[in-house]
Amino acid sequence: MNILKIKLHWQILIAFILAVLFGYFIPDGVKYVSWIGDIFLRALKMVIIPLVFSSIISGVTSMGDGKNLGRLGFKTMTYYLGTSTLAILTGLTMVNLIKPGVGVDLGFSKSVEGLTENTGSVRDIFFRLIPENIIDSMAQGDILPVIFFAILFGFFITKTATKYRETLTNFFDSVFEVMMKVTLFIIKFTPLGIFGIVATEVKRNSGELASIAGSLAIYSLTVVVALLIHALITLPVIVRFIGKAKPYAHLKNMTAPLLTAFSTSSSSATLPLTMQALENNSGVSNKVSSFTLPLGATINMDGTALYECVAAMFIAQAYGVELTFIQQMLVVVTALLASIGAAGIPMAGLVMMTVVLTAVGLPLEGIGLVLAVDRILDMLRTSVNVWSDSCGAVTIARSENEETSVAID
Repeated sequence: MNILKIKLHWQILIAFILAVLFGYFIPDGVKYVSWIGDIFLRALKMVIIPLVFSSIISGVTSMGDGKNLGRLGFKTMTYYLGTSTLAILTGLTMVNLIKPGVGVDLGFSKSVEGLTENTGSVRDIFFRLIPENIIDSMAQGDILPVIFFAILFGFFITKTATKYRETLTNFFDSVFEVMMKVTLFIIKFTPLGIFGIVATEVKRNSGELASIAGSLAIYSLTVVVALLIHALITLPVIVRFIGKAKPYAHLKNMTAPLLTAFSTSSSSATLPLTMQALENNSGVSNKVSSFTLPLGATINMDGTALYECVAAMFIAQAYGVELTFIQQMLVVVTALLASIGAAGIPMAGLVMMTVVLTAVGLPLEGIGLVLAVDRILDMLRTSVNVWSDSCGAVTIARSENEETSVAID
C-alpha cells in the first residue's frame, strides 16, 4: 500500500507507535532522529504569528460592522469561560472524592529551578493583553497581545473609507491564503516531526516515569479520569445539545490535530492543523475559525485549568492542609483566571501553579511533588485544550446558523 494514500491521522498514529518503540528499544539511535522533530516544531512556530495575525484580521473584516464582532466575541468568551469553569469543577469533584494526596511520601518532591524569578500574577497576565510594542510581541511569539492588536486593527479597517477598506481587506485575505498554503505544506511532514519528538521524549522520560509511577499513580489517575470526563462527556453534551452537531463525528475529524497536540504538548503549535481540520473536515467557516481558534489557543485552557486545580488540591492534601469551601472556590476562580493567556509566559505551567498556590497560602515547594509526571499529563491536558477549542468553534458556528458537515439534520 502506498503510504502517501493513508490518511494523515493514520500516518501520525503509525509514526507515534513506531517512535515509542524506537525510543524505548533503540535509545542510542534517538540522537539521529531528534533533529527532525526540532525542525518540524520550528516550522510550525514560524507560521503561527503571521497565520494568527492575518486570519484574525481577515475574520474580523469579514464580519462587517462592530455589532457582528461583538456578538461573536460574546459567544466565544461565554463558551470559553463556561467550559473552563466546568472543567475546574470536574477536577475539584474528582480530587475531593479520590483524595490522591493523602499519605503521599513528601520525599518524592523535586527542586524547581528558576521558580521565584518567574512567578507571576493574574494582574500581570491581564497587563500582557496590551502590547507596548507590537513588533516586539510578534518577535517574542507572544500571541495574546498580537490577537488583541489584530482585533483592533481589523475592526478599524471596517471604519475606513471604502477604497482603503477594500484594499486592506483584500491584502490580508491574500496573506491569510498564502499562509494557509504554507501551513498545508508543513502539515505534510507531521508524521516525521511526530516521530522525532516522541522518540526523544520516550528516551528522556521512560526510566524516570517508571520509577515514580507507583507513588504518583493515584494522582495521575485522578487527573486522567477528570480530563476524560470533561473531554468525552461534558464537551460532547455541549456540542450535541447547544451546538446541534454530532460530537463524535467531529472528534473523528479532529484526530490528526489531537494526536499532534498530544505529541507536541503545544496548543499554539497545533493551531495550523486545527484550523485546517475544522474548515476542511467539519465544515466550519473561516469567519468563525479564524476568530475563535487563535483566541482559544491562547485563553481557553480547559485541560490546563482542570490540572492546576487538581494539582493544588493534591499538594494541599499531601501537606495535610484542609482547605475550606471558600478556599476551594478561590482555587477554582484563581485557576480560571490564571489559565487565561498563560501560553506566552516562560515556564507557563509552573507560573500558573504558583498563582494558584499563593492564592490559598500553600507552599510553592509543593510543585516539586507533581513535577515528575508533569510531562505525560501535559500531553493529555493539551489535547483536551485543543479539543475544547474545536468544540467551541463548531458550537459557535452552529449558533450562527452555519451548515457544517457535522450538523444534525
